Amino acid sequence: MTHTAFETALAHVLAHEGGYVEHADDPGGATNMGITHITLAGWRGQAVTRADVAALTRSEVTAIYKARFWDPCRCEAMPEPVAVMVFDGAVNHGAARAARLLQQALGVAIDGRIGPVTLAAARAAETSSLLTEFAARRMVLYAGLDHFRTFGLGWSRRLMGTLAATLPTSLAAWPSH
Repeated sequence: MTHTAFETALAHVLAHEGGYVEHADDPGGATNMGITHITLAGWRGQAVTRADVAALTRSEVTAIYKARFWDPCRCEAMPEPVAVMVFDGAVNHGAARAARLLQQALGVAIDGRIGPVTLAAARAAETSSLLTEFAARRMVLYAGLDHFRTFGLGWSRRLMGTLAATLPTSLAAWPSH
């Protein structure tokens, strides 16, 4: 079965996000499959309870991720490895911040919106270099967050997993010694 780039990216994100959590130190509060209560309330246009977050369905999560993170970042117009990395960054940092990180990594004007200039630069960039630069910028962002001491190892694992999943290299290409 062939998956779309969005389905590939979504599967990757959901593998890292897990199910319902409500960690006392997490400013996001109640979260399910990576969707915070604030995101869910914004999506539904009304206040939500912890029970609403806990009862969130995969179908609604998919719709939220597509509309709030994938589409605003214009991931469908990027090379798939870059799209997966940018989408993961958008889910973790917000779409506008992920766009700014991508623009910084590409050396284009930074406005937090992915338009034709950013897309052209992303398509023209050498994929491995762009992924590495984008990941490095995400790591610096993580390290500067107040909750890095509590969540930093998990964030770092997620980022390294995303980088490993998106780099277009193979161990078979490495010389054996």
